[in-house]
Amino acid sequence: MTLSYIGVGSNLEPEKHVKAAFEELSLLGMLRTSTVYQCQPVGFDSHAFYNLVFELKTSLSLSELQAQLRKIELRWGRAIDAQKFQDRTLDLDILLYGSVVSNVKPVLPRPDIFNYEFVLQPLYELCPDLAIPGDGRTIEQLWRGFEGKGSLQAVPFDFAC
Repeated sequence: MTLSYIGVGSNLEPEKHVKAAFEELSLLGMLRTSTVYQCQPVGFDSHAFYNLVFELKTSLSLSELQAQLRKIELRWGRAIDAQKFQDRTLDLDILLYGSVVSNVKPVLPRPDIFNYEFVLQPLYELCPDLAIPGDGRTIEQLWRGFEGKGSLQAVPFDFAC
């Protein structure tokens, strides 16, 4: 079993799509969830996003996990040709996959960990003592040094349908 962390985002019917992601990913392995946070989109003007991170223990290989996440995104209405800065029904990104370091798709650790509060804060909740593969710093060390904290708003969320 490989411990992985999956970033989840949605700004189109976000409650529906976050619940769908929870149900779908719970079938792939053991699951813990961070708090759900609301934040404004980065790079474009639109509806606020719900963002969170799922911790997943899976027997899937990295390529199998990536393929499954893509199928889930498409099943829940993501456009097959979706661009980076646009609305999303569901966005599922592998942030960490065990101790894998990769410079090819999927790039791991995902650079978003170092750049976005909506990725780093949920990771900090789930695994503050985890050392980032290839970097050596812990999530807590990254969080303590992160500038721009405070833009997220916790959203009360019930994952039950």
